[in-house]
Amino acid sequence: MKDETAFQNIAASKKKNPKEKAAEEAEGQKEQAAILTMLGTLPSALFKNRDDFEAALDKAAKAKGLKLPAPIRKAILGALSERDETAEICRDKDGNPEPDPGLRDTENVPLKEDIQAYFDREVKPHVPDAWINTAIVDHKDGKVGKVGYEINFNRYFYKYQPPRPLNEIEADIKLIEKDIVQMLKEATGPLSEEPK
Repeated sequence: MKDETAFQNIAASKKKNPKEKAAEEAEGQKEQAAILTMLGTLPSALFKNRDDFEAALDKAAKAKGLKLPAPIRKAILGALSERDETAEICRDKDGNPEPDPGLRDTENVPLKEDIQAYFDREVKPHVPDAWINTAIVDHKDGKVGKVGYEINFNRYFYKYQPPRPLNEIEADIKLIEKDIVQMLKEATGPLSEEPK
């Protein structure tokens, strides 16, 4: 919690007057201590539902007479929570599932194919709870998704060249080994055995 920026900002002051700055920082440090004390009163149970945790947080804050502004609530959630596949889905105030930025992904849909048909065929079978973000709209055609083109250079410009014969590669390696041994002789003196 102490590493969260919003929490650190409570005890930071931008005032120029040293007395006012010190007084504001001391007040902020008291508030920080009160928040940490309040967090110490939270149940030690593992919460799998964010709403249940927020209810426990509100109860603990009310018991200590604290009001938690939005940045502090967000800092508490960031410091005391972690991503858990077995937990319940986090929902916004309207009950809609919140997207997990760590799972965000994009797909390249062929230009002439319907996005929904592609999604149902290629994505839905593998990630059943995925959805299309309809907020991303191309500025030229006004439709969902960004229109672009991909040129596969290997497909159009690659010319296959078979590898050299194995005996040529072995001959080159032996020549390099002899050069290395010669350089080592010059640097350290003769070695007891040379490769053949």
